Amino acid sequence: MVAELKQTPLCGWHEAHGGRMVDFAGWKMPVQYASIVEEHMATRTAAGLFDVSHMGRLAISGRGAIEWLESLLTRRVSDIEVGRARYTLVTSAAGPTDVAVLDDALVTREADAADGTPRLAMVVNASNRAAVVAWLTSRLPAAGVVLEDRTLATAMLAVQGPAAVEIVCGLCPADDAARIRGLGNYRACTATVAGVAAAVSRTGYTGEDGLELVVPAEHAVAVWEAVHAAGGPRGLRCCGLGARDTLRLEAGMPLYGHELRADTDPFAVGLALAVNLDGPAGGPPRTFPGAEAFRRMRERPAGRVRVGFAFDSKRSAREGCDVLRDGRPVGVVTSGSFIPTLGQAVAMAMVDRDCAAAGTVLDVQIRDARQAATVVPLPFQRRGAARS
Repeated sequence: MVAELKQTPLCGWHEAHGGRMVDFAGWKMPVQYASIVEEHMATRTAAGLFDVSHMGRLAISGRGAIEWLESLLTRRVSDIEVGRARYTLVTSAAGPTDVAVLDDALVTREADAADGTPRLAMVVNASNRAAVVAWLTSRLPAAGVVLEDRTLATAMLAVQGPAAVEIVCGLCPADDAARIRGLGNYRACTATVAGVAAAVSRTGYTGEDGLELVVPAEHAVAVWEAVHAAGGPRGLRCCGLGARDTLRLEAGMPLYGHELRADTDPFAVGLALAVNLDGPAGGPPRTFPGAEAFRRMRERPAGRVRVGFAFDSKRSAREGCDVLRDGRPVGVVTSGSFIPTLGQAVAMAMVDRDCAAAGTVLDVQIRDARQAATVVPLPFQRRGAARS
């Protein structure tokens, strides 16, 4: 039997407003409304509104919560400040010589409870939520840490683009709006948005400025409609998964299952920032699952590294396309698409180190033809370039 697709609290709204619905990681999600290109460009020049409620949302609390996460995540948690979000990897290991990357995630230190108990939130990928929750649950101590999966109880909206912050702030009380405007990147706060209590973070997956809002599931439609109505005059468009993927590719952001996999070397894909192997100054090295394996990776660089490719045509390569040099395989494409802002096809790939220098011209086997591609720096598109 085919399992019934899970639905976000906004699924009915998407269907009623022309969203083309698809199966994504077991969720019924809109891939687009009218045009992926139009949705992409609206996000780059004004604002895009995305339902990302399929992403896993976990709550971690308790007296031992910080120390517990410190022992499990590749990024330091012991020194994370209240109101700060950090990008991290979630790893498992059967022993000291191996490591598996279960997911990449965003962990946020929320305000402590009234009694001083630490509270944190974690966002993980929809496709990996069950595995991550199972792994974390298996590592829970007998007392001192509470792990809750809040995915179905909440909704998550991403408002992205140069007008995003002001659109959301226009729906908030003055004090909350000022607090949101004052957030730096990867900072978070609580606020009332369209009359609803929300967790707000200056984060996203598009390469643009913007906010992500977590609200109770029962208020999701009301908040979505308020943002949609407020943003319409400023050029905001509802966006689906198609535009979200072209935006993250254009911004050079890795995607689990493509650039990131269980056996990924984070240093080879440009994610050294997500791995803190050293403890605080003068302290012992960190001991999260797979830390020793990552130390060896850092000391012995991998043979292949992540690069960007630019093509002279609009014909795009897809995941799995072979990369060739003088007819010899030297790599493989991990993601590729036509990107609207630049009006050309680009790709990310893992290639041999001696082929990774910017300006190197390689061939990519796209179906029955070879297409020349030039290695270029990542990201392909920087924030604000579409408006300059």
